[in-house]
Amino acid sequence: MTSPTPLSAALKRRKLPIGIQTFREIREDDCYYVDKTGMAVDLVKAGKYYFLSRPRRFGKSLFLDTLKDLFEGHRELFSGLAAETRWDWSVKYPVIRISFGAGVVHDRLALDQTMHQQLAHHEKRFDLPPDFPDLRSRFIDLIERLHTQAGQRVVVLVDEYDKPMLDNITDPAIAREMRDGLRNLYSVIKDSDAHIKFAMLTGVSKFSKVSLFSGLNNLQDITLSKPYSAICGYTDADIDSVFAPELPGFDRDEIRLWYNGYNWTGTSVYNPFDILLLFQEQEFRPHWFETGTPDFLIQFLAQRHTFTPNLGRLVASSSLLSCFDVDQMTAEALLFQTGYLTIGHIERMPGRQEFTLKYPNLEVQTSLNDSLLQTLTGDAALPGTYIGQLYRLLGRNDFAAMQVLFTAFYDSIPHEWFTRNPIAQYEGYYASVFYSYFAACGLDVQTETSSNAGRLDMTVKFNSQIYLFEFKVVELTPDGSALQQIKDKGYAKPYLALGQPIHQIGVEFSKASRSVVRFEVETI
Repeated sequence: MTSPTPLSAALKRRKLPIGIQTFREIREDDCYYVDKTGMAVDLVKAGKYYFLSRPRRFGKSLFLDTLKDLFEGHRELFSGLAAETRWDWSVKYPVIRISFGAGVVHDRLALDQTMHQQLAHHEKRFDLPPDFPDLRSRFIDLIERLHTQAGQRVVVLVDEYDKPMLDNITDPAIAREMRDGLRNLYSVIKDSDAHIKFAMLTGVSKFSKVSLFSGLNNLQDITLSKPYSAICGYTDADIDSVFAPELPGFDRDEIRLWYNGYNWTGTSVYNPFDILLLFQEQEFRPHWFETGTPDFLIQFLAQRHTFTPNLGRLVASSSLLSCFDVDQMTAEALLFQTGYLTIGHIERMPGRQEFTLKYPNLEVQTSLNDSLLQTLTGDAALPGTYIGQLYRLLGRNDFAAMQVLFTAFYDSIPHEWFTRNPIAQYEGYYASVFYSYFAACGLDVQTETSSNAGRLDMTVKFNSQIYLFEFKVVELTPDGSALQQIKDKGYAKPYLALGQPIHQIGVEFSKASRSVVRFEVETI
């Protein structure tokens, strides 16, 4: 257990370690540090080969660097941390750390050169001249000679193991080349079992074992392991204790709403990058989202005709969430592994688990839907001007102006965009755009709310008021209005006891005119 921190030390403001992935620098430069060393010791004591998937900027590199300093025996860096009294500091192990985080490689030759360079670095560091020209033999030889030289087995840490594949995911042929090259490297770890003390691979995605780890099938995947759900990221308790000096002036609930919520079957966490930027900039912004949401993700969702109201309630099995490969990707696996959806609910059955996915927080909900709107409308600049207007109109309950706003919005999409893009012919397109506008406003939006009467398309809670929306495409269901359906089904009944104004809103679209043709409101 970590020794209690004196109150005076706990209240001391420290340096925010923004972008720092080196454990030594954080400890020596008096930076804030959330102690993960106890989990590091637990891993070493419990097993030997590990795999961990987490989204970008979640602290994976820092955790591997912490393991490196732990195995190398740098006790001075662990003063006051959980590992200090739980680790045998009399034994030091040689560590080979490989990272694919720097730069982008677009062919097999460049990948091989990168791997040769990293192996050469370790040979030089341990004063071991290379004996073999090919990568596989060179890696095996390095591990064996390090074991002999140090008299202790070797630790192998691989950071961003999947980046060469992800950088080329839109070009399957090149991505397969990267996969084959990496598989050749990673198979060495299993073949060198007698010389290895510990090995861990981390990355964003979890490529299937058949495609990438066929030669390394003894990895223990702790991605969805409950005890290690918070192995990367900050918990609520971490924010309240470690970062207590930074909290004055902030609404604590607002911090939770914006940035908490990532979950891997255990304790939920915040993305560290978001929290550190929040405390530095003193402003709630999509700090993590702005650092590089891949275009291919947005295009992938558009090409699959993703019904955006479904995003916050997708259901997937544990095997589906792990189903990711160059030739096989699902929206559920892609969104979960990249951090745009997280686990909201778990249903356990004999030999099977089902996960209901959700947006982790307000940052992801608003930013992802904003980006999706740019693709749904074919114009990156178009949605921005309407989102703020919608928020203000809803605040005033100006429904007439809201109808004008949405009519103008659909009318502003060029006719050529509709004719060139199959997604615009998809019947859920109109409801997707409508929903994404409200989600991009950062509102409490629920879709297909269930009651005894059926499922309502969308519920919005805002300013202590309830807004019930039902959508309809007139060419598909010509009889009866959307508003009348809300009334006939009694969708308002579950909310009557709240004593809040309830606005029943029927919105009807036409595929022929590509616009809103009816917008009816009745308040009770």
